[in-house]
Amino acid sequence: MKGVNIFLADGFEEVEALGTADVLRRGGIDVKLISITDEPFVTSSHNITVGTDECLCDMDLSMGSVSGQDVMIFPGGMPGTRNLAACRPLIDEMNRHYAEGGTVAAICAAPGFVLGQLQGISGVPFTGFDGCETKAVEAGGIFTPKPAVTSGRIITGRSSGHSLAFGLEILRKLAGEEKAAEVAYGMFLTCE
Repeated sequence: MKGVNIFLADGFEEVEALGTADVLRRGGIDVKLISITDEPFVTSSHNITVGTDECLCDMDLSMGSVSGQDVMIFPGGMPGTRNLAACRPLIDEMNRHYAEGGTVAAICAAPGFVLGQLQGISGVPFTGFDGCETKAVEAGGIFTPKPAVTSGRIITGRSSGHSLAFGLEILRKLAGEEKAAEVAYGMFLTCE
């Protein structure tokens, strides 16, 4: 799947989705919010309704090859993460995307529930919310309790409190260390 896309299901964690989108957009990345349903609005786990740029059912999933600059992003939240994990077209696309060279990123419960279904997570260090890592560990992933972890083309974040660190990890991969430092400084995340 081409581009940088954040996938939303009803019950998503808004800080993880929108904080990540905000960091990436501040860094000049064209990121889209994608509903996994046929509705252009998705309601968060805290009853905030968000409009999306596109719906998964309207996207052309056969769009040519991808690179590491193409990123599929999965926020946590309940029951949003379970809804993402149960969306077979999304999981199939994630596996195709990663197999063809694309990057995948997930935060909080999503590394366990969504990336736990990724072919290729065996031996890969990842982070996520405590207690939600089981499926990814069973698939061979190595749980590492850090704010954000980049392992090649897999980027993971720990929780909503680490959403900005997660967004900066993705930005660092896409635009480099200098741009990530510039955005962090502009948000007063660093005071150097």
